[in-house]
Amino acid sequence: MQNTKLLLTSFTLVGLLALAGCSFPGVYKIDIQQGNVVTQDMIDQLRPGMTRKQVRFIMGNPLLADTFHANRWDYLYSLQPGGGERQQERISLIFNANDQLASLSGDFKPGVSRDEAILGKDSGTTVNAPVQNTEKPQPEKPAKPGSLLDQIQKDVDGVKTVPVPSPEPLDTAPQ
Repeated sequence: MQNTKLLLTSFTLVGLLALAGCSFPGVYKIDIQQGNVVTQDMIDQLRPGMTRKQVRFIMGNPLLADTFHANRWDYLYSLQPGGGERQQERISLIFNANDQLASLSGDFKPGVSRDEAILGKDSGTTVNAPVQNTEKPQPEKPAKPGSLLDQIQKDVDGVKTVPVPSPEPLDTAPQ
């Protein structure tokens, strides 16, 4: 009888500890990221008429390249913060028959930051011109002969330029 009570109590305690571990508030839950990270800066660099290579350089490889729609590239990104709600963003790029960027659609808009789109503010930014210094700059006085500044200037003037060799392109055949 005593052993049965001890066994039942220990099973109950182990069961409660196992159950508490599932929803314990101190347990760290990782963020889960999937897909292509796409930023507003990347979208702002896209221009109509860009080739597929140029778009791939800016955006990276598309997550989805549909065989039935060869002129469409889809970029998807999802983030699920640990214990939070999943957020997903997508953008589709459409190319014309000449393999040039024709249009884009999705969660990003060219020239509109995510904050401005949410808040509904105008995307036009105003830049205040810096205050012009009304004083005329003083002309530089030549360095005294034999001084450190004179020696540095002679060293700079005596530097010979060396052309940087540029490698030959690997792919010379037209595509």
